[in-house]
Amino acid sequence: MSLPAYGGAEVLTGQSRLDEPVTWVHVSELIDAWRFLSGGEVLVSTGLELARVGPQERVAYLRALVEAGAQALVLELVQWFREVPEEMLEAARLMEFPIVVFRDEVRFAALTKAAHEAILRPTRKHESGHWLDGLLDALIETGRASSFVEEILGPVLALPGRPRGILLATLEALMDSQFNVTAAARKLGVRRQSLYYRLEQLTGLLGDLDVPRRKTGLVIALQLLKRGDFDTLSVDRGGPRPVP
Repeated sequence: MSLPAYGGAEVLTGQSRLDEPVTWVHVSELIDAWRFLSGGEVLVSTGLELARVGPQERVAYLRALVEAGAQALVLELVQWFREVPEEMLEAARLMEFPIVVFRDEVRFAALTKAAHEAILRPTRKHESGHWLDGLLDALIETGRASSFVEEILGPVLALPGRPRGILLATLEALMDSQFNVTAAARKLGVRRQSLYYRLEQLTGLLGDLDVPRRKTGLVIALQLLKRGDFDTLSVDRGGPRPVP
């Protein structure tokens, strides 16, 4: 519920269970969606089939979700429902089951993407344990990743595909080798003279690469590009590509 994608949501019932772990977010309009749950899921729906059945079937639907281990039901109150039926609210209150609603149209793909990134991220943190992961996560979750990459690497990203890819790969090799030109050239399989020429190009585009603050920004921007799990930059050049 703290994710930006869920900013317009309203919790109607089950507030005491909002700290329960969520394993996945599942979109389904099926009245028997419980059959496909394994426990821990949040179910997202427009209420299409719920609007076609009576009060008893709606309560049975909710109870089946609870018995299947669902953690919450998210409803979009736009087309089929304007309000959650009272019998569903009453049953949810008795079972302390969270019902969350959006009163305006919302992109379900955005809800699932944001939630799944957050669900999967703890594993990635555990594997790497690097301080940089938390910073990258924060930039992505707050929607600032694209603008950050654009600010730091914009002049390089504005280049056509081939020179852009070459300079991004060169920049990464230089950063990884602590700007040891010989080591970077060996890693890229090019002559040192070629690398010096590319370094001159990078300096002309991005500024002095020895400035500590700029170095830090470059590290972060390159890592964001490699992740590639934030919205594509809205620039007229085909967008950035992950560093080769």
